[in-house]
Amino acid sequence: MDTPNEKALIFCSQNKLRSPTAEAVFSEYEELETDSAGLDRYAEVPVSTEAIIWADIIFVMEKSHKSKLSKNFQPLLKDKRIICLDIPDEYEYMEPALIELLKQKVLPLLKIKK
Repeated sequence: MDTPNEKALIFCSQNKLRSPTAEAVFSEYEELETDSAGLDRYAEVPVSTEAIIWADIIFVMEKSHKSKLSKNFQPLLKDKRIICLDIPDEYEYMEPALIELLKQKVLPLLKIKK
């Protein structure tokens, strides 16, 4: 029997560099569905209630993201795992160092076979 896919939602500020990189990297894992969004008002893809409801696990890049998420979406978060990755905004999109850091921090927390 197949186990259902885990759904990971990944946030950064603008949804331009870190979270889209994470979405691209982790979308290659069959057992995982990914989506990303930004928490700032002018994010490329702004956070939505639908995305939060959809997610099984939520990753944020910084503590400030977790605070902003909790402040604005508290009722939707009561049964969600929210993990802060502590990845600063100093990487370019798909930068190899960022990809390596994401894999180191995220893969041990997920139910996937890689």
